[in-house]
Amino acid sequence: MPTKRVKCIGLRVVPEVHGKMAYIAEYEGRTLNGQVYYLMQTCIREFEKEHGPITDKDIENVLS
Repeated sequence: MPTKRVKCIGLRVVPEVHGKMAYIAEYEGRTLNGQVYYLMQTCIREFEKEHGPITDKDIENVLS
């Protein structure tokens, strides 16, 4: 079965964090989803800069 090109995740946050993230997203000209995705990409870049690239095999090991 082919994997989906886009994965959806549920994320539970307290209302204060949700509101603040929505405010920051609007300030930055992004949707809330876009802001969270931007932060995830930033986290990945910083991690890989420090620890090296995350390979497909690394991902497969985590997801299996």
